[in-house]
Amino acid sequence: MKKLFYCAALMLGLYGCTTVDLYEKTATMSGQEWKSGYKPSFTFEITDTTSLYQVFFVMRHTDQYKFTNIFIDLGIKAPGSATVVNNREDVTLANNEGWIGTGMDDIYYHRRALGPPQPFRAGTYTFTLQQIMREDPLKYVLDAGIRLEKVR
Repeated sequence: MKKLFYCAALMLGLYGCTTVDLYEKTATMSGQEWKSGYKPSFTFEITDTTSLYQVFFVMRHTDQYKFTNIFIDLGIKAPGSATVVNNREDVTLANNEGWIGTGMDDIYYHRRALGPPQPFRAGTYTFTLQQIMREDPLKYVLDAGIRLEKVR
């Protein structure tokens, strides 16, 4: 009986360690300042068209960041298209209780969903990010990027 328990625990442990199909990449901001002219781009390949994907905006900043949100333009270039579709996003980073993200010392990390999960067609996508806040450069931003998770 003990051997069966250990085998089952081992199998569950190995199953839980399988890789999750996702993409995450961030761009580091020089001098902790995100200039509006700096538009990091992120390119990835989609092969599974039967799944839905959740797109996230990820960002790290210091506790000196003085806004409760960030406005970004998310540019999306789909496979086979020469056109970039821009989506303006208002990403909430704090509420009345404080920062919504996770923090360690004076650094905060945010992973905020951008819209509902959606299907993607097969091919290569390029996403670009641009901060469109009134302050330029936007101070105390360490890095920003994109995360893509497979929902089903």
